[in-house]
Amino acid sequence: MRNSKILLLGILCALFVVTSCSKKEDPVEPTVNESLVLAQFLESTNNPLGKDYVNTDMPSIIKASDVQALNLTGQIYVIDIRSAADFALGHIENAVNVSLADVLTHIDGMDLSAYTKVAIVCYTGQSAGFATILLRLMGYEKVFSMKWGMCSWHTDFATKWLNAVANGNAYASQFTPTSSPKDAIGAMPLLATGQTTGAAILSARVAALFAEGYGPAKVSNTEVFNNLTNYYIVNYWPADRYADPGHIPGAIQYTPKDAMKTTTDLKTLPTNKPIVLYCYTGQNSSFLAAYLRLLGYDAKSLLYGANAMIYDLLVAKGWTVFNNDQIMDYPYVL
Repeated sequence: MRNSKILLLGILCALFVVTSCSKKEDPVEPTVNESLVLAQFLESTNNPLGKDYVNTDMPSIIKASDVQALNLTGQIYVIDIRSAADFALGHIENAVNVSLADVLTHIDGMDLSAYTKVAIVCYTGQSAGFATILLRLMGYEKVFSMKWGMCSWHTDFATKWLNAVANGNAYASQFTPTSSPKDAIGAMPLLATGQTTGAAILSARVAALFAEGYGPAKVSNTEVFNNLTNYYIVNYWPADRYADPGHIPGAIQYTPKDAMKTTTDLKTLPTNKPIVLYCYTGQNSSFLAAYLRLLGYDAKSLLYGANAMIYDLLVAKGWTVFNNDQIMDYPYVL
C-alpha cells in the first residue's frame, strides 16, 4: 500500500511539472493591437505631422524644375539614394549620396533650418517615394520625392523610364471594366514591436522598413499578370476612372485620400495574401506601399504603374505619363 501511495505521489508530481512547463510555453497574447494603435495615431492630430497625412496631403512630390531652381539659390538639400557607383557617374550638384538604409540616421543628424525643402532623389521616383513618406511620418515635413527620379534630370539617366513606356501597352488588351467587390471588414495585421504607444510603435516600424529596403515593397507587372489570383490588387485612383479605361482583372477600386482610413476601407485589406497597389506611375503607390507595410500589411507597389500597362490610353485621356518632355537635360556633375 505504501509503495502504491509513493507511486501515485510521483505521478501527481510529474503531471504538475508537465502542466507548469506547458503554461510557461504558451504564447503571450499582445496587450495592445499595435497595428490599430499605429493607424489611429497616424490618423490623429497627435502624430509628428499633426494630421492624417496619408488621407490629406500624400504624396509629396517635387518636379525637377523646382529642384533646379531651389538648388541654384541654396534653398534645397538633395539626398540621392542611388548606388554609389551610379552616383559617381553623374549627380545633381550639391547632392549627397546616402544609402536608403541610412537615410533616417543621416537626416536625424542634419540641421535643415537653412533649407526650405529636402528632395529625395532615386532612379525613377519610386524608391524615393517609399523613403519620403517614412520621413514625413516621422515629422520631416520639408521632405519631397523628386518626380520621375533622375530620369527627369537628364537624358543620360532616363533609360529606366524610357524602357518602361516603350513597352507600355503590353497589358492594354487585358484591362477590364468589370468591377470586383472589396473584401469584408476584417482584423488588422499583427505587429510585435513590443511597444504600446503610437509614437514608439512608429519609430520601431520606420527603422525596420528602412533596414528592410524597397525590395519587398515592389513588384513587376509581369509577376502580377502571371499570378493574378495570388494577389489582392488595389486600383488606387478615382472611382470614375475604374471602369474607363478599365483596370487589371480582379482589381478593386480604393479612392485616394479617403479609403485608407480605419473608419472607411482600410480594414477590408487582407492580412493573408500580398496586396498589389497601382496608380498611374508607381510613384504614389510607392508612398502607399510604405504606409501599409508600416501597419504590417504585405503591400507592394506595381512598378511604373499604368504607364507600363496602358500607356496609349493614358496619353489619349491626357493623364500623367512619362515622355521626352519630362526630361529636362539639366547639367550634372561627376
